[in-house]
Amino acid sequence: MTRMQSKSSRVALGGIVAALCVTVMFLTGVLPALYIAAPMGAGMLMLILVEEVSVSWAWLTYVAVSLLSLIVTFDKEAALMFVLFFGYYPILRMYLEKVPLKLLRFAVKQALFNIFIVLDYWLTVYILGLPTFEDTAPAMYVILIVSGNLLFILYDRLLSRMHWFYERVFVRKILGRRR
Repeated sequence: MTRMQSKSSRVALGGIVAALCVTVMFLTGVLPALYIAAPMGAGMLMLILVEEVSVSWAWLTYVAVSLLSLIVTFDKEAALMFVLFFGYYPILRMYLEKVPLKLLRFAVKQALFNIFIVLDYWLTVYILGLPTFEDTAPAMYVILIVSGNLLFILYDRLLSRMHWFYERVFVRKILGRRR
């Protein structure tokens, strides 16, 4: 795997990825319907840093984007989603993929996502002060949790496909580099 060697290249790529992530997160103010898709998309950009620079550089960029997102984005719930899960999951996923048993790997990923769901709900309601759905039937909560978990499974598969695309198509065919 070829990694960027010069410090200026790493800083430049980190800055570009951070700027793109913050721009994607900022779009939630323009199109509120992106409040889930924007943190997912911004998180996917972390794959570039993991592949081209290093995991530690990706973590540093995640921290910078998290702070900037909390400060400058209009949709604090979307920023919270990035901070609590979607920003670091693509980096952490690299380690989770090394778990040899598929079922265990799946269970760990789902447990991590469900912890995020509960923490996000709690912080959104009690810290950000958004209203709860007290008059909602309990079945609706089950439907939301199940659909959220299905969305996460699709997101995880998309991350896998994006990693494949980056390695096989972008790096090899467009950039012309062999790893």
